[in-house]
Amino acid sequence: MLVIATLLLISVFVGKAGSRYGMPALLLFLGVGMLAGTDGFGLQFDSAQAAQFIGMISLSVILFSGGLDTKYRDIKPILGQGLVLATVGVLLTTLVTGTFIYYVFHWLAPAYAFGWVESMLLASIMSSTDSASVFSILNSSKTGLRQHLKPTLELESGSNDPMAYMLVIMFIGIIESGADSLDSDLIAGSALLLCRQLLIGAVGGFIIGYASVKIINRLRSDNEFLYPVTMLACAFFAFTLTELAGGNAYLAVYLAGLVVGNNRIDLKRTIATFFGGFTWLVQILMFLSLGLLVNPRELWPVAIPAIALGVFMILVARPLAVFASLMPFRNFTFKARCYISWVGLRGAVPIIFATYALMSPAVEHARFMFNVVFFITILSLIIQGTTVNKMAAALGLKDTLRENAFDGVDLPDHVTAALTETDVTASMLSNGNTLKEIELPPNTLVMMVKHGDEYIVPKGNTHLYLGDTLLLITEKGTAPRNNPA
Repeated sequence: MLVIATLLLISVFVGKAGSRYGMPALLLFLGVGMLAGTDGFGLQFDSAQAAQFIGMISLSVILFSGGLDTKYRDIKPILGQGLVLATVGVLLTTLVTGTFIYYVFHWLAPAYAFGWVESMLLASIMSSTDSASVFSILNSSKTGLRQHLKPTLELESGSNDPMAYMLVIMFIGIIESGADSLDSDLIAGSALLLCRQLLIGAVGGFIIGYASVKIINRLRSDNEFLYPVTMLACAFFAFTLTELAGGNAYLAVYLAGLVVGNNRIDLKRTIATFFGGFTWLVQILMFLSLGLLVNPRELWPVAIPAIALGVFMILVARPLAVFASLMPFRNFTFKARCYISWVGLRGAVPIIFATYALMSPAVEHARFMFNVVFFITILSLIIQGTTVNKMAAALGLKDTLRENAFDGVDLPDHVTAALTETDVTASMLSNGNTLKEIELPPNTLVMMVKHGDEYIVPKGNTHLYLGDTLLLITEKGTAPRNNPA
């Protein structure tokens, strides 16, 4: 307990300090784990199975929380693009990267001159973007993005794990069977299995998501803290029951969170707050355990092939996959496609997928693959993770976000009213500068006034000034078009 408490506290302080310099917190959590491990302070942790189990639990929470925070109205305009990136994009990334590994590793790392199947296995392990990294970096940034880029990237990272997972399992199965090539029957069987897993995963996610909404709304408990615990159980049910039914659990848990987040549930804010904190906890634990699993001294021998492969994926494989996948769509500009290509962050998911190879005795060079994937993850977080905002600015895609003056003020979903904010303008004060003299939309009341750093409970004779912010409560359907509180 003392070791865990120390590592958690160090991670929090390191993450807080790193954010001042634009360093991704998740990269620093990995660093803390590596520093505490065998080559650092000597903590012994070499169980790929334990790391995989921690990662599986963590990803189920992260994906459910990501779905919970995603609004369907935001992803509706880019639903097709996101799903194509999550499927076709992953497949194209695997094919392009695998071809590079097959031909280039013969002279970069002659001892690891992989055949086609091993090359494709290593490529498939790194083919998906990491939901934990993308959600964390985009949500911690206070910068807005134009052209629906944020929901596109979040949808892609939250839904592309199933395709990568299926490819990894398929190529490991081929190696374990002793085959050294892909034939038409194997490809057809794998495609059928993928479709079945995606279908069962989607159906399971929607069913358990709607069931979770019913369960929460019928709980009727006087203890509000039982609601997030119940929701956590529902998230684990979505993952495990879908897995037992032969579906893809990662897709199911994300869709279940999406369903819950877009329906009316009791104590939604309490649940969201719980998952916000719990998500950060499991992210820290996951990256710490993965950092402990690697031996830093083993990374240096793979540096040259890993850097070459990482740079190739960032500058060639990912852009090719993105531009080819989005070719049928016309709602992204060239600069937006470049930005999507750049935010192809690798993180915990590829490392966790690499543990599947570690646990298979048939994969001869599994440790080499794991070290390459780990090195590329660090490279991706350093190069791409630290430049997410700078790249958006360079491409002219940054959008100013208006910070809510009354952030945290909310109403239960069953209340038929909406909270909005509006700034006091000169036109509003044309008839006088007191609250009773300004014109408001029908069925609207002012609940609070923010003047500078002061919050005022308003009365009819309260004086208003330019730049003040009003918190309004309005019957739903008649709310003014302002930012929600």
